Amino acid sequence: MKNFKVGIQLYSVREELAKDFEGTLKKVADAGYQYVEFAGFFKRSAEEIKGILEKYGLTAISVHQAMDGFNTPEKMQSFLHYAKTLTLKFVVIPWMNKEVFYDKDAYAQFVQSVKDAGEIFAKNGITLCYHNHDFEFEKIDGKYILDRLYEDVPEEFLKTQLDLCWVKYGGESPVNYIKKYAKRSGIIHFKDFYASKTKEQVYALIDEKGVAQGDDKKATDFKFMPLGQGLQNWEEIIRALEESDVEYVVYEKDQWYDGNPIEDARQSRAYLKNTFGL
Repeated sequence: MKNFKVGIQLYSVREELAKDFEGTLKKVADAGYQYVEFAGFFKRSAEEIKGILEKYGLTAISVHQAMDGFNTPEKMQSFLHYAKTLTLKFVVIPWMNKEVFYDKDAYAQFVQSVKDAGEIFAKNGITLCYHNHDFEFEKIDGKYILDRLYEDVPEEFLKTQLDLCWVKYGGESPVNYIKKYAKRSGIIHFKDFYASKTKEQVYALIDEKGVAQGDDKKATDFKFMPLGQGLQNWEEIIRALEESDVEYVVYEKDQWYDGNPIEDARQSRAYLKNTFGL
């Protein structure tokens, strides 16, 4: 089996990080993760974070960062300092307001901004990616929003970070999309869930300031699950990934309800190790 590197999107333990940053990173390492993907830096310097990661044998591979964080030369310079200090391989656009994709001028501006940022990151040895939700599986002029974006931005400036929960919830096959973008993907999100229906918004999107836009829809039967406890066919998914360029698989669980996010992370890591040897 391909030697995938297993990481965790730290959004999955965000409340714990806010309370005890270093202690939570230690727990992540103790749960068996060696790689982490950030979603914000909790007002800590890149040097401080690097020291903590090294202390617990963790490697930062990527960060989710809204484009507002690097959309001026000054912001880009500051952000590149963080990225280079932490030796990040990927910077991931976590989402874009859906309305942008339906506005011709706003979309053209967004595409150009992605190209410009992607070119700068590429020159600095960093890969820019886009992380999907389910709304990118709405069609405009007969094409999914997600596919249209990847057609309009050259691969050299934008790679994929498929979120397999939202691919499936959006009504498509994770396996098919892995195969479709097999050579345009170095990092992927492993996320499991249960739901009897698809195409219903079940989350409030977070803007560049970290503020929820809209209310979570009360879909009574939708629930994020630890890996192996939901609807995803991980055996088929991992088999498809064997033929892809994916190097890093990143666990994420957006909500934990009455559970414990660290325990969910531990269970998910154990599932991948015990079932697939990852």
